[in-house]
Amino acid sequence: MSDEQQPAGHLGINGEDVPAAHYVRTGEHSFRTTVHTQGAWSPLEQHMAASSGLLVHEIERNHPREDMLPVRFSYDILGFIAGGDIEVHTRVLRPGKTIELVEATMSSGGRDCIRLSMWRLTTSDTSDVAGGEIEPMTPLEDCDPLDMSEVWNGGFIASLEGRVAGTPRPGSGAGWLRITNAVVEGEESSNTARFLSAVDSANGIAPRAEIGPWAFPNVDLSIHMFRAPVSDWVGLDVNVEFGPDGVGLTHSQLFDEQGPIGRVAQALTVRRMG
Repeated sequence: MSDEQQPAGHLGINGEDVPAAHYVRTGEHSFRTTVHTQGAWSPLEQHMAASSGLLVHEIERNHPREDMLPVRFSYDILGFIAGGDIEVHTRVLRPGKTIELVEATMSSGGRDCIRLSMWRLTTSDTSDVAGGEIEPMTPLEDCDPLDMSEVWNGGFIASLEGRVAGTPRPGSGAGWLRITNAVVEGEESSNTARFLSAVDSANGIAPRAEIGPWAFPNVDLSIHMFRAPVSDWVGLDVNVEFGPDGVGLTHSQLFDEQGPIGRVAQALTVRRMG
């Protein structure tokens, strides 16, 4: 294959200048990934967390509804999430005044690789009955620095800012994370898009098995939120379960700096690599 036929790959992977952003827009629906999206399992892929934020960014850009709150984000990973040139297309599946379902799909090389379906609901004043039973997480200011790149590879993890909350053990731990780059170069993103750009990292906070001999990538990402995030910092209180037949589950309580905000689940394919 000639150089002209080679896939573009992440901008910056070969040492070229790269902006402080996950994506560079190249057209109305097209983007180039940067090395800041680079995944943990393969240097050629995108991290699902970075992709998650871009899909929400494009829904909000193409189908704005300031009177609505997104409450469920269901991502299906349809195949390898390649770095390089990608496209994102969105559509409203179920329009409505009070309830709406919107979809975003990322494709690479003509093949769909991620599909997001997002429910959003109209907002109203329910402050009189607001509350819940989720236990608070250790406040951000009381946590020590966390460097996930000591355990995980990839440009995305290397760019995260983190704090560790408590003492982690295999399969259980808590931490605060936030992205340090823009979602798309030169474009403003909502708190929600930036917040969701770190959530998929939950699967890496408290690995149950040693990375290398074992791989445990997620095949989906499901997030339920009962309010909008107020900051970039994502708090994750994580537990990981592995079954005996090659399947696992990472499930997390989700927080921002104001307190509990929802829950996260990721179905895992657990594979022996050694």
